[in-house]
Amino acid sequence: MFLRLDSLARSIQFRHARDKVIQNPLPPLARSALDRDYLLRANPELFTVLGSYSTSMALLMHRGKVLLTQNSALSLVPFSSAPSSEVVVYLGKTLEASTSLPAGSGICLVVLDKSQADEIEPDVSKWISLRASGAVLSDLDAGIFTQALALANWHQNNTHCPRCGNPTTIEQGGWVRKCSADELEIFPRTDPAVIVSILDENERILLGSQGIWEENRWSILAGFVEPGESLEAAVVREMKEESGLDVFDASYTYSQGWPYPASLMLGFSARANSSQPLRPDGEEISKLRWFSRDELAAEAKNLLLPGRASISRAMIELWFGKELVSASEKSAHVKR
Repeated sequence: MFLRLDSLARSIQFRHARDKVIQNPLPPLARSALDRDYLLRANPELFTVLGSYSTSMALLMHRGKVLLTQNSALSLVPFSSAPSSEVVVYLGKTLEASTSLPAGSGICLVVLDKSQADEIEPDVSKWISLRASGAVLSDLDAGIFTQALALANWHQNNTHCPRCGNPTTIEQGGWVRKCSADELEIFPRTDPAVIVSILDENERILLGSQGIWEENRWSILAGFVEPGESLEAAVVREMKEESGLDVFDASYTYSQGWPYPASLMLGFSARANSSQPLRPDGEEISKLRWFSRDELAAEAKNLLLPGRASISRAMIELWFGKELVSASEKSAHVKR
């Protein structure tokens, strides 16, 4: 039975007593509506078959950016007419029909070089990043873009064998690279990181600011999982390293892919006693502060909060109970 994450998410509601119901609290990039259709990857004639169907579409990407339609949807082109490319990846097929695609439509990633991108759209401002567009895309489009960017980054970083240095070739519909010398198979990898909403005994949330950020930018704390480490242990260690706090009652919330270049952000909540002194590490984190809901509501328009496509923004708003408007935004629905 195929687990429909988008349907599951829509069945979830988070209520805050003072305000509206937040529907679908899963982070924007975690609501994929694409069947990855992994069995088809092994077909050696995969791309020939896809090219024979008028419903097969391609997402064109250059330097991690794509084109959008006037309706803030991914601009897809027929796969049969897409430019030739060294990097082509079969992403999967649509689960449901949309206004432009029937159910079961194959979707591919095609990575363009500069000359190809310039020919298609010379205005570089028209090429849009996932950070800028992820929160306004549909579940299908956000999932496609996230998956495509992660794979484009992986291909860019694995052109040569890590064992012997010889060039690698692309197989399995873009999901395997094989060494041309010793036939070592290289598969896409993901780097797990924990990101944590720390709450104190008064339900205040801890936000931190990095030294390299602009003034008044705040977010929850995060860090990578080390080899051989459990997620729960990573929560305790990373929060101690970055804030000086001993946290407890770590509880998993949800996750979101973050392809910069290959992270999987695993959201947790945890508790800490506010009587402990806050000790920012001074390297990554320069400032720390507890915020109550009333304080964040009063100050949000003067703060720079994480972008709406990020899991950190989703977790802050999940705790807060509704959407927040920060200093970098003109409205709750940001124009991209």
